[in-house]
Amino acid sequence: MQRSHAIANGCWVAAVNRVGLERLGGQGDGIQFWGHSFVCDPFGVVVAEAGKDEALVLADVDLTRVEEVRRHWPFLRDRRTDAYSGIQHRFLTD
Repeated sequence: MQRSHAIANGCWVAAVNRVGLERLGGQGDGIQFWGHSFVCDPFGVVVAEAGKDEALVLADVDLTRVEEVRRHWPFLRDRRTDAYSGIQHRFLTD
């Protein structure tokens, strides 16, 4: 899903995930987090990824790539901003 956000918005994405077991209320069952944080480019290509253990993920990010991708894949240019007025209201009425 995060990779698709990078593609749709034409930008770099750093997706961060925790690792290990997080106990609820300090005891009993908990939630297992699997790690694998990553950085992907505006095309959704993963350029750096951590494993299942704690790690520091570093990636060379070329910001000029954003302009290049947005020029060739103009998703944001073709959006229908005239259809956005409804998101200003909690409920839509007739």
